[in-house]
Order: sequence, then C-alpha cells, then structure tokens
Amino acid sequence: MLKAAVLGSPVAHSLSPALHTAAFRALGLSEWSYAACDVGAEELPRFVDRLDADWRGLSLTMPLKEAALGVATTVSGLAREAGAANTLVRRTDGGWAAENTDVDGIVEALRPGLPPSARHGVVLGSGATARSAILALRRLDVTRTVVAARSPERAAAALDRFAMSGVQVVPLPAWGTALADVVVSTLPPEAAGAALPGLAVTGGALLLDVVYDGWPTPLARAAHERGIRTVSGLDMLVHQAARQFRLFTGHVAPLAAMFAAARR
Repeated sequence: MLKAAVLGSPVAHSLSPALHTAAFRALGLSEWSYAACDVGAEELPRFVDRLDADWRGLSLTMPLKEAALGVATTVSGLAREAGAANTLVRRTDGGWAAENTDVDGIVEALRPGLPPSARHGVVLGSGATARSAILALRRLDVTRTVVAARSPERAAAALDRFAMSGVQVVPLPAWGTALADVVVSTLPPEAAGAALPGLAVTGGALLLDVVYDGWPTPLARAAHERGIRTVSGLDMLVHQAARQFRLFTGHVAPLAAMFAAARR
C-alpha cells in the first residue's frame, strides 16, 4: 500500500480522509490509503522520521504548518514566502519536500465570484493561513491588502515579509474602515464575533470564510443577511486537497468526486 495522511491536533474533524479516499476510488487507485493522525508540533519531527518508504504524502493542519518547514529536506518558494507548508511530499531520495497548496485553494475558491476589477482585499487574522491568503490575493491581482488582527503589534512582526508589498495591519474591530472588494476570514469561530461590526460597511465585497464546519458560520450568515456574497471554506478545502492529490499521486484530481464527498 502507498500511504498518505492528514496530521494535526486536533484532527478527528478533518474531511481530508473523505476527500482523498473518494479521489482514490474515482480513479481506481486501490493501492493507496489515507488516514488521520493526531500529531502535535513537538511530535512532528519524530513522527516523520519513523515513516517508511510506503508513505508518499502528508497533509498538515494546525498547529503544524510552520513546524513542517523544519522537517523538510527542501521548501518550495511559495511555502517559504508564506512561512507555512500544509503539504509534505516524499522525494525520490527519501526526503520530504514542503509545499503550500493553501494558496491554490484560496485562489480557486475565490476566482469564480471575484470581479476582474477587484483591487482591494482584507484578510481577517494573521496566522499561517492568513499569509497564504495574502499571496492568493496577490495572484488574483489584488494590489492593496489590509490585514485585521486581534494583536496588531504581533501581527506586524509576523507579516514583516510583506511590508514592502504594501500590506497594512489594523486592529480587528477597525477592519470595516478599509476599502474591500474581497474579504478572506481565517479567524477561528470563537474569534469571528469581533469581525461582525465591520460587515456593515463592506458593500458588495465577496467574503470567503475558510471555516467549513457548521456552515454557514456566524460570520457568513451575518454577511448573507447584509447582501454580501459568501464562499464556503469547503471550496478552498477541496481545491487545496486536489492540488495535494496531484503532488502525492501524479494524477489529476477528480474534483467532482471530491466535492461530492465533501458535501456528504
């Protein structure tokens, strides 16, 4: 068997096993299996070192996206720029290549609903996924991005790599004062309440909430009530998983099968 898994802590809620298993079945890849393993950041190096050659790919969720850079043999330019990797791919020499597919996932989730004229973006939150969101917006030709963070000082230090590209950091409650054609929320559900007041002045912005569990989230529901178009984090999840699937197997991912499994 060729093996892959999603690692994180907690990880029991992850839909990744359902997505990848559905893709294996759709393409008849019966030699592949995909599991979920509860692994913390301190445990990651030892866990990865113990994997044999049957292991070909690892999907990484919180709190491992930064720790993954330290266990990789090589780091892609995109993962290095984001300072986060959500994917480890087995190299031919037995090492691991760190990749970032979150950027692809955000781009593909936003692209269908984003008008070509969109130039102003807001990212809610300042962690690893927020950095990927900044890069995704840049790829979509958004030229000005404001990051709204619960701790602006700490966020400014974490986002220093983006300072030259004009990324501005503001306190989370003040984000509604920024011009916004597109908003990406990377906030956990328990923190999203602080972002609700900003929805009142966002106008026709497109909102992607990367949280997919319990959809619609309170933030997405409040946005919908104000006439703001919303995109579920499920779209991002499937598209980033599709990119991982191709990195792991070499096959183009069957998106329809993966979306069907996610919705089930």
